[in-house]
Amino acid sequence: MSSLLIKNGRVATLNERLDIVEGGGVYIEDTKIVEVGRIPEHRHKADRVIDAAGKVIMPGLINAHHHLYSTFARGFAPPGEPAADFEEILEHLWWKLDRALDAEDVYYSALLVLLDCVKAGCTTIIDHHASPSCRDGSLELIEKAFRDAGLNGCLCYEVSDRNVEGGGVEENERFITRCLQAGDDQITAMFGLHASMTIGNKTLDRCAEIGNRLRSGFHVHAAEDRIDQQVTQKEFRARVLERFHAAGITGPKSIFVHCVHLDPAERDLLRGTNSMVVHNPESNMNNAVGAARWMDLLKSGVLVGLGTDGMASAMIASARAAYLLQRHAQEDPRVAFGESCDLLLKNNRAICERIFRDKRGVLAPGALADVIVVDYTPFTPMNSGNFYGHLLYGLNDAPVDTTVCRGRVLMEQGKLARPGEEELRAKCVERAAKLWKRIR
Repeated sequence: MSSLLIKNGRVATLNERLDIVEGGGVYIEDTKIVEVGRIPEHRHKADRVIDAAGKVIMPGLINAHHHLYSTFARGFAPPGEPAADFEEILEHLWWKLDRALDAEDVYYSALLVLLDCVKAGCTTIIDHHASPSCRDGSLELIEKAFRDAGLNGCLCYEVSDRNVEGGGVEENERFITRCLQAGDDQITAMFGLHASMTIGNKTLDRCAEIGNRLRSGFHVHAAEDRIDQQVTQKEFRARVLERFHAAGITGPKSIFVHCVHLDPAERDLLRGTNSMVVHNPESNMNNAVGAARWMDLLKSGVLVGLGTDGMASAMIASARAAYLLQRHAQEDPRVAFGESCDLLLKNNRAICERIFRDKRGVLAPGALADVIVVDYTPFTPMNSGNFYGHLLYGLNDAPVDTTVCRGRVLMEQGKLARPGEEELRAKCVERAAKLWKRIR
């Protein structure tokens, strides 16, 4: 049994009371937290001690929707005229890039961004993958990257009919079955779908039958842009959430991503089925698809979490973007402050409680030992009543000093424990350049 003591810090427990403990610490044995608070050093003989003096100790962050495969898009300009709308963004960039990925690209693009997640203090990532030319076995390549990086992940493959009918159905079924048999809570699986506009009825019915039989829950893009609603209504005589509900993929274990263009009846469907939604503010602004009305969903009782949609891995920055976008869209300076923090700190934790066995996102005895130390010394008082202000306007810009996941120190004093980062980044530059040449 290994043990770790992180001491002398300002502990932000993120429990229901948002308790802050001055001069506190966290004691860990194996993968679980044993004690939190003011811990006398003589009480435990830890194998390793980390001094967090002058820093904030808090739970590892959670990203409820990522696209690790998008790593090699950074700096790439698709050939031809700039995309004029969301449909062209998919056709000119993402569907060309994901089709060009090979097995090494899948692994290295995932590993590289997962190491950036470590640096950003993000310890659990719910990912959504696509690589049509390297589909079968791709989720195991990503699983390997997660295990090599030391992080927790929930994986799925993005089924659509855009390349071949039902592409990815078997990959989801195989990987979900494998995870169920393994019973390893570090890596879990969901059944992934792209969007209603790229999935025919035959494929949707197959996905629903397999996913429900395996009780995996579904991870699907929904009404990100108006084009999804337009195609769905024209081709299938229903709105996006109506169609998904009729097929049987709504429910408490299913995540519907974006949900920018829903009508009141669709919002009622989400609430009535206890389905989950993940908001991705930076991506929505980047793609110019609109500002999701996620506060209406929250008020009606829908569980809404926060993701980055492959844009980045800095989750506090994403919470700040959610807050600013809502104030801008509603032209109201009174809204979204506490709610945007709740998306990240409370709701992402609640989403994980439906997907993983181990409790996380809080510093408490019995919780998963996912802990970060942030190099932040507030120059105004910090307490449970104003912690959210420090989160969005202080911790947002502060570097993560130490990241611990499942009791394992992945980074300390800003340096990754894993060797070979420079070589990895150089290799990824080479792979990205070759990938770009394959895109036409």
